[in-house]
Amino acid sequence: MTEVSVHFDYTECQYAIRADLPQTYSKVWNQIASAGNWWSGYDRVAIADEVRNARSCGLCAKRKESLSPFSVEGSHDSKNHLSNEAIDAIHRITTDASRLTKKWLDESLGPKLSIEQYVELLGIVVAVISIDGFHRAMGLPLQSLPAPDAGEPDHYRPLGAVEGDAWVPRIPVQAAIGAEADLYDGNKQTGNVVTAMSLVPDAVRMLKSLSAAQYLKMADVVNPAKNGNRKISRAQMELLAGRVSALNDCFY
Repeated sequence: MTEVSVHFDYTECQYAIRADLPQTYSKVWNQIASAGNWWSGYDRVAIADEVRNARSCGLCAKRKESLSPFSVEGSHDSKNHLSNEAIDAIHRITTDASRLTKKWLDESLGPKLSIEQYVELLGIVVAVISIDGFHRAMGLPLQSLPAPDAGEPDHYRPLGAVEGDAWVPRIPVQAAIGAEADLYDGNKQTGNVVTAMSLVPDAVRMLKSLSAAQYLKMADVVNPAKNGNRKISRAQMELLAGRVSALNDCFY
């Protein structure tokens, strides 16, 4: 894996931005550009690009306005080589995540989109939405996407991932051992929002790095006395988080 040349430069921003934010974002951009477990770097950058395409997609706009997003058919506005199933997943997660259903997911999976590919795709979508959202909030232009690295996916699937009460296989806390021992920071319990991407462990690691910079370290989330040494209190942090979640139609 090579380091990306892209640097998140906030020197022209009118607000003071902590150094750990651009450092984390650069690290995430580097991860997106590299081959994953189920997608090549070329594919992963295309997924990131498709997140941005979704925001101006005519079909997505019509679905968002409809009573049911599954009642509107058509083609997404896309310029990428990804399969229709992958593009549809990216667009729906980006624009209308609160109305996704397990029936839709089950029907989307197949030869062109495996469950492992879906989870890795989900991790990239979440990261791009998060970083782009920060830029929009700060009034900054979006960072250009990185050039993809060479290499092919290794098809690594963790042995601890099992079927359960979620839409996708997950690694339970007690099964996070060996290569996955770091996923939950030794906590005896963690949120479903974290374990949801554990079928692709690196997706959890990417989420953790973003959480530590933009919110809190995973190990500190369960302790209401922790605020990550921020300038605002934990109560203020949770108030802001709750408001943002509501504006984003977050059903979790």
